Amino acid sequence: MSTPYHIKLDRFEGPLDLLLHLIKKEEIDIYDIPIARITLQYLSYIEMMQMLDLDVAGEFLVMAATLMRIKARMLLPASPVEEEEEEDPRQELVRRLLEYKRFKEVAGSLREREDGRRLVFERGYSEIAFENGEVELEETTLFDLLDALKRALERVVDAPVHEIESDGLDVVMRTEEISRLLRAKGKLLFSELLETARTRLEIIGTFISILELMRMGRAGAVQRKVFGEIWIYSLEEERSGTGEA
Repeated sequence: MSTPYHIKLDRFEGPLDLLLHLIKKEEIDIYDIPIARITLQYLSYIEMMQMLDLDVAGEFLVMAATLMRIKARMLLPASPVEEEEEEDPRQELVRRLLEYKRFKEVAGSLREREDGRRLVFERGYSEIAFENGEVELEETTLFDLLDALKRALERVVDAPVHEIESDGLDVVMRTEEISRLLRAKGKLLFSELLETARTRLEIIGTFISILELMRMGRAGAVQRKVFGEIWIYSLEEERSGTGEA
């Protein structure tokens, strides 16, 4: 690899999705957001996405600036005259989050009516390929994958990686290796795939390879419950028409 390896996902969640993910993960009251805490966590996700050379849209940076502005306003002492009249600086953000959350719920309800079982399984995904019997699965987001990546990086002790270097990181080769494993086994735990890597660089390379397979439609990701273990499954048999429908 002589040039940086950039990943652009077709289904890339936005900044409001990230905020809702953090609120749900931390069990935060959406009407009383601890802005300093949520801003710090939000910025850590942005830093990780930039480190991975993900195509971070400008709207993520705009939201980061918005959070910083709200945080600054909350730190400023209010005058006695303005104290009763001034709106909580977080209220506009709360309104946006609630409106977006309702929009997503309505969109999900319409999709459920239209697709039925496709709400549980990705288009082209074979239930039989995952396991025999009926199971309820949750949709896996980019932020769920980043959570798992964070946990994997915490277990290695070599020097922090602030930038992905091309030397020693052959994403194309690792992508094909993971693809062969998925075709052979049908599905693998995301954590198991990351555990095969011994250094931070190898973990990041494995993560990028999985994202690349998902971007190309050769793999998908599901989890049994929110924030649960993530399964990566092969879509190549379904795509080639040789697998079970």
